Amino acid sequence: MKTAILVNGVPASGKSTVAHGIADRLGCPLMTLDTVKDPLFEHFGTGDREHNRKLGRASYAIIFNAIGDWPDKTTVVIDAWFGFQPLEVLDRHLAAAGIGRVIEIWCHAPDSVVAERYRSRLGDRSPGHPGEAYIPELIVLNGCATPTGRAPVFDVDTSRPLAIETILTWVHDELRRDDKDLNRPTT
Repeated sequence: MKTAILVNGVPASGKSTVAHGIADRLGCPLMTLDTVKDPLFEHFGTGDREHNRKLGRASYAIIFNAIGDWPDKTTVVIDAWFGFQPLEVLDRHLAAAGIGRVIEIWCHAPDSVVAERYRSRLGDRSPGHPGEAYIPELIVLNGCATPTGRAPVFDVDTSRPLAIETILTWVHDELRRDDKDLNRPTT
């Protein structure tokens, strides 16, 4: 059974910093939506907002299709905004990839922090991503976004200093708890 650590949150919520910290410390693979999506922009063009969404859905599917080919005992960190599609899509992808154990890190920050982060990275991102005009929509999204509700969740306010060791302790505890449950005799 594969394990996925979902690092979730709206764009500019601090997911990438958290995901890289976890994957680096655990020594496990990291899949990010942008790592897949940016080459798609390069090869298929940036297009309009619907084109961006289409490539986002394709990137999401590519991530889980790739994981489906990995060895059964793999633990992977997945950095994505899991709220951009219906959660039933996530459920189907998890099942098809053979991911039987999931935990979630929920990343968030105040509206002003998310907006400033998004604005500050505009010049560094592929032009296929929404520009500054997206920030008001992002702020609304930030106000209503929630974790998936599909797994145990660790809440991270990324506007505060990152306590990666605290996150890793929780991750290890959750994975050990699941291991104990998996090895418990059935009656």
